[in-house]
Amino acid sequence: MRDGARVRLATLLVACLPWFVGCAAIPKLEAPKLSVVALKMQGGDFFSQRVQVRLRVFNPNSIELPISGIAYRIEINDAEIGNGSTAAPFTVPAMGEAEFDMQITANLAGALGKLLSRKNSSEELAYRLVGDVSLSSGFLRRIPFDERGRVKL
Repeated sequence: MRDGARVRLATLLVACLPWFVGCAAIPKLEAPKLSVVALKMQGGDFFSQRVQVRLRVFNPNSIELPISGIAYRIEINDAEIGNGSTAAPFTVPAMGEAEFDMQITANLAGALGKLLSRKNSSEELAYRLVGDVSLSSGFLRRIPFDERGRVKL
């Protein structure tokens, strides 16, 4: 290799060094943990039902998460009842949590008919949340999640 080429290569490596160090310093983010706190039937008819879903987001990371949105699909007792998304951005503190309400409108009379008939039941229902958390800043902009749990109606 000629001396001029070596100097250019060394200059390029020195110029790129901050970028390499910056990449090494990017924290590895764990997916936030989402859970259903409560489900509340808001009303509706045979063809369309409104359900208020109270969600909790726990941030297991050592940095705050600036969430621009959460899009998800919810299943109750293995039947998809609907999907939803957040209406406004919010921040979840490092190692902290936040709760928020979302409305979903479902058009699954069969699946929700089972839920409506259990309105006074104290039995817990199995749920599954699948979706993505979108971040408003940072290197990683979308974090997928798939959470399961149990909640009372």
